[in-house]
Amino acid sequence: MSSDNQQRTTSEKIALFRSFFSGLPNVYGTYDPNTGRSWQEKKPVTDETILLHLQGKRPFGVYLLMGEYTRAVVADFDHHDPSQPIEFVKTANHYRLPAYIETSKSKGYHVWIFFELASVKALKARLVVKSILDQIEAPQTEIFPKQNFINERISFGNFIYAPLFGRLVTEGKTVFINPDSLEPHQNQWDFLDTIQRIQESLLDEIIETNELSASQSQSNGAIVPGGDKTINRFGLPLCVQAMLQNGVTHNQRVCCFRLAVQLRRIGLPYDACVSVLKTWSLKNRPEEKKRIITDNEIMEQASSAYRNYYNACGCETPEMAQFCHTECHLFSRQRKRGELC
Repeated sequence: MSSDNQQRTTSEKIALFRSFFSGLPNVYGTYDPNTGRSWQEKKPVTDETILLHLQGKRPFGVYLLMGEYTRAVVADFDHHDPSQPIEFVKTANHYRLPAYIETSKSKGYHVWIFFELASVKALKARLVVKSILDQIEAPQTEIFPKQNFINERISFGNFIYAPLFGRLVTEGKTVFINPDSLEPHQNQWDFLDTIQRIQESLLDEIIETNELSASQSQSNGAIVPGGDKTINRFGLPLCVQAMLQNGVTHNQRVCCFRLAVQLRRIGLPYDACVSVLKTWSLKNRPEEKKRIITDNEIMEQASSAYRNYYNACGCETPEMAQFCHTECHLFSRQRKRGELC
């Protein structure tokens, strides 16, 4: 693994680093690598600040929250098991969100999502990340920035240590890794050059599609303490309601899976989902003299839907498109994108 690139000058490396890991300009966090004691430095973040970090002489912790905006959002997985960070990346990619795994300085992993340099509202970024964490059943994972905005009570927010702290890079810590092999990228600077930044409009699309609300950004998880009840945060799309009410004529097994995904999404237990789908199957009228989906097939499709967390409606697929409704909240956005629903 190499964190260096002889074709880049020190100034170029610092500029590249600061283009990703920047926030409040007049304060940063740091710690003593020997004792672990951390503290806040109310000093300007200069090129020298970054250089000392990259050289492994003084760690740099970035305060990502700038007013109500941020240039990055981070999910902080505080354990050695990489399965949840990997699942987070896969789920984020499902929403066309590029996400990148970094090994932390002591244990665990940071997963970074970066935004266009103009920044995005922290509330939106945190809301989307919280939704993904709910979906992968990791609702207690910390998110940086930890707040939606700075006000008279929150002067700075919380800092998170930036990657590539010099003395730890050679140990395979504070470096970005490949989610498939869990190996550090051979050249961290070349890797930074490949990172994709997203626009706020994509967050808006995810928030609208999944009917997320600002109140949800204040609490992690969909599970209500003290029981197995879940919050019905979304409701069923109109196409799903039509399928359940009228039955289908084609692609019964695929439709069954799609319905199970949506029934799980609103908090229906597996056994209740199967019961609903069995009733639904009686309304099906398969064409070409095909048989109605069996109870065993229903349970197989429902089990698959409940085994992993899926959240997309599948609007672009033929089996869903036939039930598309102009009054659906997804319709106008999908039409703009030229999709079937």
